[in-house]
Amino acid sequence: MNYSKEKVDEAVLALLWLTSYSDGPTTRAWKGHDWDAFDRLHQQGLIGNPRSKAKSVSLSEEGAEKAKQLFQKMFGE
Repeated sequence: MNYSKEKVDEAVLALLWLTSYSDGPTTRAWKGHDWDAFDRLHQQGLIGNPRSKAKSVSLSEEGAEKAKQLFQKMFGE
């Protein structure tokens, strides 16, 4: 699948802003995604339990298909 790297960079930047905080004069962001968003996705049955000790989260079949469709819609060329 072809996709726009520029759009992905903009989305990542937007997500980093979502989780940003001030550290003195510097704005910093966690490298992960928002836990509330993970919790909502889990409640919808789109991902597995995000609170496990694993560094990754599983996607349900529905979640994987929806993720693919959204990625294509948002970032496809």
